[in-house]
Amino acid sequence: MTATTTAPISAPSVRAVKRPSGRMRAWATRAPLLPALIFMIVVTQLPFVATLVISFFDWNSLYPDAREFTGFGNYSEVLTDADLRRSVWTTVLLTVAVVLASLVLGLVLALLLDRKFKGRGLVRTLLIAPFLVVPVAAALLWKHVLYNPEYGLFNGLLHYVGGPQPDWISNTPLLAVEAALVWQWTPFMMLILLAGLQSRDQQQMEAARVDGASDWQIFRYLTLPHLRRYLELGALLGSIYIVQNFDAVFTITSGGLGTANLPYTVYQSFYQAHENGLASAAGVLVVIGSIIIATFALRVVSSLFREEVGRA
Repeated sequence: MTATTTAPISAPSVRAVKRPSGRMRAWATRAPLLPALIFMIVVTQLPFVATLVISFFDWNSLYPDAREFTGFGNYSEVLTDADLRRSVWTTVLLTVAVVLASLVLGLVLALLLDRKFKGRGLVRTLLIAPFLVVPVAAALLWKHVLYNPEYGLFNGLLHYVGGPQPDWISNTPLLAVEAALVWQWTPFMMLILLAGLQSRDQQQMEAARVDGASDWQIFRYLTLPHLRRYLELGALLGSIYIVQNFDAVFTITSGGLGTANLPYTVYQSFYQAHENGLASAAGVLVVIGSIIIATFALRVVSSLFREEVGRA
């Protein structure tokens, strides 16, 4: 009997599969975002770079061959010109007044909507509606339907009770613009603060009531400190928009009667005076101010997210 020996079957050699590097995987995950990134750069960043370049030239479009490089001369004129300084001050007044009034009214409405009552959903929808109106349409509504001295609603109500018939835009121009903006931005503040109210610790609120705390004490020592971040966020986001607001000023007063803010002055310099360099310099300053405010807003948003994650 002979033993037969079989040669051991050698395991097939497995070729090592080369895994993609971390850099390749990162590019693969980010590649779908590249078209959107390129589109954003073309639409936003390239025009801003062009505006930045033009801001260093003394360039009037009526005399295109007479342009010359002036360095920071346009910026110096923006900061020293009396009309431009006045428009900056108007912008500050407009922003502060609208943001503060919108925050106060938004807080009152948020506190009311935080309570349960019949028809709360319908009331909330109606209160949000002004924020959904197109800004130009909202300005036209206030100018013709409410402010008009002949057929406006305000004077109609005053006439019904035997009151005076003022010309609202001529008598109080800046207040007229502020009222229209407050009406449109109060719902936005209300939504932010309502979200803050609904994120409160209900067990803490119930414990305070059991200990005999009044509604005012709960609001002062619990609710208001909790809403501090939400108030800051609303103020910063509102300021970003109001600083750049153009629609209400252009539609209601056409920049007259001391209501010309910095964006409207940029419009005048570019489209009426044809001073491309000066208007570009003023526009760059507006963008820089908006970026500074937006930086603070992003920090507040990040802190809110961190607080929510830590609470979870």
